Amino acid sequence: MDTTHTPTAPDALLSLVERVKENYQEPPPAPPKRGKQRDFSALSFLLLAVVAVTLRTFRDSELRKLLEKDRRLCQAMGFPRVPHRTSIGRRLAGLVPEAEHQIALLGQLIVDEVKPAADQSAVSAVDGRMYKAQGPLWHKADREKDVVPVGLRNVDTESKWSKSGYRGWVQGYRLLLQGLAFPEPVPIFAAWRPNNEHEAEIASEALEAGALKVTSVLLGDETFGKGAFPQRYAQAGGWVLAPQQLPGERRSWKDDLYDYRKETIELLFQRIMQAADLKECRVKGAGRNGAFVLASVWLYQICFLADYRAGKPLAHIKDHLDCARWRISSG
Repeated sequence: MDTTHTPTAPDALLSLVERVKENYQEPPPAPPKRGKQRDFSALSFLLLAVVAVTLRTFRDSELRKLLEKDRRLCQAMGFPRVPHRTSIGRRLAGLVPEAEHQIALLGQLIVDEVKPAADQSAVSAVDGRMYKAQGPLWHKADREKDVVPVGLRNVDTESKWSKSGYRGWVQGYRLLLQGLAFPEPVPIFAAWRPNNEHEAEIASEALEAGALKVTSVLLGDETFGKGAFPQRYAQAGGWVLAPQQLPGERRSWKDDLYDYRKETIELLFQRIMQAADLKECRVKGAGRNGAFVLASVWLYQICFLADYRAGKPLAHIKDHLDCARWRISSG
């Protein structure tokens, strides 16, 4: 793709960048730190992660070349100058907390604005997904010794192992996602964590921090029906519906409601991955992979909300990203 394209009218990528900026919520000012102040804002690198996901361009050197060749795009993202390649990698690696915060803030706006129909309840669903790391497998025995065997190159040493019932053992990272069930699946919370962290514990920490949303019902698999999480969620004002709460003998309304989990959170993961074509890790390192995956979730929220407000179909998020990727004129 020719990244030197600089049309006189705004193209879809520039329009998407402006839309993301409109949805950015400025955090409270942080206490001043000693030493040299940063030249670039967190928003600029969040926008860079969004552009990287949209254009499917993930290497630091490629992103730098993009900024060098497309000055209009560089200015739209708020860069006073083109950052060095190492600065791009370092700042992207530190974006995870900021990206999670923006997703949580916009998620609350979606909860407040996007209401279910009169005959529908306030229901959300939560689940996790493993993202396979780049590079060869680094096995447990060598990990415990902190030794990368001779000849094993390009290992993502920050990745972790975990196992699921349908994918088996996966070396990588984990995205925990909460989405509304009605009127359409849409993310309202996301967390990027090491692959070996327990999903219910991640959810509990997010609930305590006020990031995980409390809805009348939260649909979750067996993981979320165990331990202290259901009680903590109940104390916060919601109810966790997991397989442990389903009747054993006869099918009831609980089974019918729980069936929406497959039509909501599992479907939502597929839609997000298809929209951004981001199904596994494209780079190495927890932070940089997290920046890109969380940017894809944030993009989905933003495009969903734009279509919802415009009264357009809510399942065509990929169209926004495809137009931006090919830089179709929006003028």
